[in-house]
Amino acid sequence: MKKIFIKNGTIGKSQMIFLEFTYDFELKELVKTFPGMDWKKELKVWYVPYSDNKLSELLEFFKGKVWLDYSQFKKVAIPVEKIKNDLSPLDSGIGEEIIKFEQWMRNKRYSESSIKTYRDALSVFFRFLENKPIAEVESSDLEKFNTEYIIAKEYSSSYQNQFVNAVKLFFANRKGIKIDPDIIYRPKREKALPNVLSKEEVGRILNAPTNLKHRTMLMFLYACGLRRGEVLALKFEHIQRQRGLLLVKNAKRKKDRVVPLPGSLIKFLESYYKAYKPKEYIFEGQKGGRYSEKSLAEVLKNAVEKAGIKKPVTPHWLRHSYATHLLERGTDLRYIQELLGHDSSRTTEVYTHVSQKSLQQIRSPLEDLDI
Repeated sequence: MKKIFIKNGTIGKSQMIFLEFTYDFELKELVKTFPGMDWKKELKVWYVPYSDNKLSELLEFFKGKVWLDYSQFKKVAIPVEKIKNDLSPLDSGIGEEIIKFEQWMRNKRYSESSIKTYRDALSVFFRFLENKPIAEVESSDLEKFNTEYIIAKEYSSSYQNQFVNAVKLFFANRKGIKIDPDIIYRPKREKALPNVLSKEEVGRILNAPTNLKHRTMLMFLYACGLRRGEVLALKFEHIQRQRGLLLVKNAKRKKDRVVPLPGSLIKFLESYYKAYKPKEYIFEGQKGGRYSEKSLAEVLKNAVEKAGIKKPVTPHWLRHSYATHLLERGTDLRYIQELLGHDSSRTTEVYTHVSQKSLQQIRSPLEDLDI
């Protein structure tokens, strides 16, 4: 039976489902008949716009005709902003309570990213309940929301946990209000392997930008294994040039750490400083202040396209690649754990599953057979 690979993809800022297969005239003609199917000449791929039910529609359409390999396909969590229009506006009184909760989170030193995530989740939850008074909300309301909204819309388990965590913390913070979020089954997160680029692919991406600032930012992501927020928070006072080290301040969970700073990156940094002369942060926007995460993601996206790489690469892919390439060079896993700032070695151990060197050392039992 003929085979089609189903993969995630993006065109512009829109999520798509890509269909890849060895050229076959009859198969091509069949694919063209699927509703909404289109051909992207630049990428040389057939695609349809992503939706929660699109995969099941594809499976039903090609059933008995073609074998669909969707092992590399992952359901996309739809951002809260895109689903807000499904519900009625938020009551101003409840909105004020959420604002007070936001302030409490700030006082507890939660990150702005977590605050935004919880705020948006609570907004969706109360709008689903049609602005039911907070004091009247019961455990059954959360169960209903989970069944009729999250599961009905086929959102991911991590997305479901995100909502439950937000509701649980909100009601724990509001005195005199009893609700039992534990009534909802807390699904385990999918144990997906990290996405890793080859060294050759990383080289092509880092060499793609002609803009010195853009190239230097991307080099920091890979050369030091930094998260995007860590790159954008860097200041020149964090550079320990004589020691060849970089101090990463207030990283995830408010932890500081030190990572090696390659000499080649220091040279780029010197040229960059002479050209841009930033005032506070190493990487600043056109009007000063921190460079935005959205702009950094766009820089990487453009570099990936220019490098001719047909993968949905994100800044975190470079961090994953850094860790995996260190492991393949023989770096002890305990050192990699420290360099990445992981609390647990179990988090770092996932890279052993994608290390090419480790996998190549494993002998198949077929090699022991006399055939």
